[in-house]
Amino acid sequence: MTVGRFAPSPSGRMHLGNLFTALLAWLSVRSQNGKMLLRIEDLDPDRSKREYIDALKDDLQWLGLTYDEEMPLQSTRTARYAEAFSQLPAYPCYCSRNELHVASAPHASDGNLIYAGTCRNLTEDERSAKTRAPAWRVRVPDAEIAFTDGVFGEQRENLAKDCGDFIVRRSDGVYAYQLAVVCDDADGGVTEVVRGCDLLSSTPRQIWLYQTLGLPVPRFYHVPLLVAPDGKRLSKREKSLDMAHLRERFRPEELTGMLAFLAKLVETPAPVRATELIGGFSWSRVGREPIVVDPQDFSEKH
Repeated sequence: MTVGRFAPSPSGRMHLGNLFTALLAWLSVRSQNGKMLLRIEDLDPDRSKREYIDALKDDLQWLGLTYDEEMPLQSTRTARYAEAFSQLPAYPCYCSRNELHVASAPHASDGNLIYAGTCRNLTEDERSAKTRAPAWRVRVPDAEIAFTDGVFGEQRENLAKDCGDFIVRRSDGVYAYQLAVVCDDADGGVTEVVRGCDLLSSTPRQIWLYQTLGLPVPRFYHVPLLVAPDGKRLSKREKSLDMAHLRERFRPEELTGMLAFLAKLVETPAPVRATELIGGFSWSRVGREPIVVDPQDFSEKH
């Protein structure tokens, strides 16, 4: 059985980009008669709020994007992450943010910094002389990770050259997103992951973690991002596109129709229920290019 999930972060009200991903994840699962899970990714205790958890559940219900099971909050799974962490070739890293920028080289294609391995081989004496609380990184091999994304096709990355040793536990003790989602998806039996293409570069790291921990690797579908006319990514800071404002202006069918139109699932942005899109859903219709959205198009009250 196909098992999918929608995994929002409760750091604010959901916005149009979240809804776009949620709709595609939901349609993919429902078109395969699969099981849909909801996971609240509240790893960051400083930004996560109960009011946003309640709001996003209500918003999904309002849109008709039902789920079959709710997964445990990430904030309750620290012991599970610790168990997985203990199986990894991890070491403490004492580098400050400024030191990382000075010592790291940018990846040629995206400008992301590649860790130079500064703390990789410190002696015990050198570690004990440090006063900063360390983050923990994993030693990645000089190996290529290849996978086929359901939207963006063949992907390849050499972990050592294109990524470098990456953080799996922050200096404040919080386990990193990369490790948490691997544990969560594996424990939930998730077989396909649908998310924004801003996370495409994270996938080789996660695949390596799955393999290192002896866990099954799901299929991946990375969807194009919604961007403003100036090319900047839409975010929760764009209040006119968050659910509080969208629900004042649109009925669920109207908003669903506009999202389906942006995804190229329908020819016109006519009102439609999510359930009416299931039969015609196909990943082959979803493009790869960023989708330009003018907030003005969503500002008029319907």
